[in-house]
Amino acid sequence: MRKIICMSLTAIIAIAGVVLNIIFGGQSLLPEQIETLKVLSIICGVSMVYCFVVGEISRNNSQMDKLWSILPIAYAWVVAGMGGMKPRLIIMAVLITIWGARLTINFARKGAYSIKFWSGEEDYRWVVLRKNKFLNGKIRWAIFDLFFISIYQNALVLAICLPMVAVQSVDSPLNYIDIIGGVAVAGFILLETIADEQQMKFQTTKYKMLGEGKKLEELPNPYRRGFNTTGVWAFAAHPNYFSEQAIWICLYIFVIGAGVANMYVFNWSMIGCLVLVLLFLGSAEFGESVSSSKYPEYKRYLSKVTRFVPLIKYKPLDE
Repeated sequence: MRKIICMSLTAIIAIAGVVLNIIFGGQSLLPEQIETLKVLSIICGVSMVYCFVVGEISRNNSQMDKLWSILPIAYAWVVAGMGGMKPRLIIMAVLITIWGARLTINFARKGAYSIKFWSGEEDYRWVVLRKNKFLNGKIRWAIFDLFFISIYQNALVLAICLPMVAVQSVDSPLNYIDIIGGVAVAGFILLETIADEQQMKFQTTKYKMLGEGKKLEELPNPYRRGFNTTGVWAFAAHPNYFSEQAIWICLYIFVIGAGVANMYVFNWSMIGCLVLVLLFLGSAEFGESVSSSKYPEYKRYLSKVTRFVPLIKYKPLDE
């Protein structure tokens, strides 16, 4: 019940934020911003076509997953370049580059990239979803691939970078709000790095022991549970998802610092990070359903920890 309430409240807040920004955040775009959006839209459109065509031909639908951390870097420096390389734009672009480089390296360690660019390790979500009775079938899956994986996710990746377009033409000097935003983004990148490293170490060790012929229940703690309950993962089910959402929400702080938010809050570019929150609600729910079907203790774990924000430490049954 607590999980349902928290998820519902988060969704309501995110949807309400989208609506409020549509109503109050509609500033007029300057000609240079429109030109920048045209360039970004072309890149986004090419990526949409690429992800769909290559994904369908290769039957590997992780093409967008591979670009998720690369496209924002390209978008960031296009905006910074077309915006005259102002200090605020450079700082935002550097932060996005650090985020993207780290995430790309982490994804590469999982075998996602290959010399044959269309191949590589496919995300488990697509493997599971193909077996769903509503998506099972070439035509139905192709429709899902086109609209959700290729179009929607590409559009979302562009949308989360739009705060840079919002501040593109602003010449005001950096201030304490920008500093708060920059420090917050850097802090959440660090937290996401820690969470990913802890998860990588846990899963690598677990699968190494399983590869030696041992059964899951024969492994020592904490590996015999099957899922990570150590480090920051002892305090939240998805600390990496929490960090990812927080990074893009905090990037929006630069919009407030630049003084282009109505009533000090609302700007059209906030919509991207709010829709990202809704995406992660669905991703978390799906991932939890898969893990719950694999590991007996996982449902108890979910009932004892928070979903995103690290707060309550989990106490396993065998400890």
